[in-house]
Amino acid sequence: MPTLIGGPTTIPVPGNKVIDEYVGRLNSSTAAVSIAHMRSPAGWSEPGQRPEFDEFTVVLGGRLRVEHEGGVLEVAAGQAVIANKGEWVRYSTPEGAEYIAVCVPAFSPETVKRDSEQ
Repeated sequence: MPTLIGGPTTIPVPGNKVIDEYVGRLNSSTAAVSIAHMRSPAGWSEPGQRPEFDEFTVVLGGRLRVEHEGGVLEVAAGQAVIANKGEWVRYSTPEGAEYIAVCVPAFSPETVKRDSEQ
């Protein structure tokens, strides 16, 4: 039988970023994939990371900056980016952004491997 997701769980994070998880470890007890709606303000950034999951991101509005070992990508509304498992990336939104992030397997604090945690 299909499972209805009645709404997201909002995950508190520093820096005024809003993460609404629809599918994932917290909201649906799903370990295989996570799907979250992100809204981050101008000037937001997070530490670099080398996650143990693939991350697929679709930018709905604004611009997402993705730093990687080979340079920087500017991902605009209507574009997407794939960050592969084990690849170092650092996300920021100098102008603010709204986007959907899909992680396979699901995001977890233990597998994101942020620079400050290694």
